[in-house]
Amino acid sequence: QVQLVESGGGLAQAGGSLRLSCAASGLMFSSGTVGWFRQTPGKEREFVASIRWSGGSEYYADSVKGRFTISREDAKNTVHLQMNSLKPEDTAVYYCAARPSLGYTSDYVAYAYWGQGTQVTVTS
Repeated sequence: QVQLVESGGGLAQAGGSLRLSCAASGLMFSSGTVGWFRQTPGKEREFVASIRWSGGSEYYADSVKGRFTISREDAKNTVHLQMNSLKPEDTAVYYCAARPSLGYTSDYVAYAYWGQGTQVTVTS
C-alpha cells in the first residue's frame, strides 16, 4: 500500500522560504515519478515540479522555475520541495503525488497516488 505524507507547510512572508517534504512508503516500483502539485479554491490542481524516484530528470512549472528545487533523499525515502523567493501567488495546498512510470507529464490525472496535502500561505 502506497502512502505519501507531506510536511513542512506553513506561513511565510513574501521573499521567504519553506521546505516541503514528502515521506513515501510502499513504493515498490523501481522506476517511477514523484511530483508536487498545488491547488487553490475553485481552481484545478496545478503541476509544480517532478523528479524520478531513482533521481534526476527534474521538471518545473514555468511559474516556479529558478525559485523552487525538487530533490530526493534516498536514506529516508523522502522527496523535498525547497521553495525560495516565495510570492503571495504561491499560496495553495501543496500535494505530493506518485506514479509508477517515467516521462514528464504535468497532468495530475496521470498520478495514481496522493498525499493529504499541506497548506502554504505567503503574505505580502
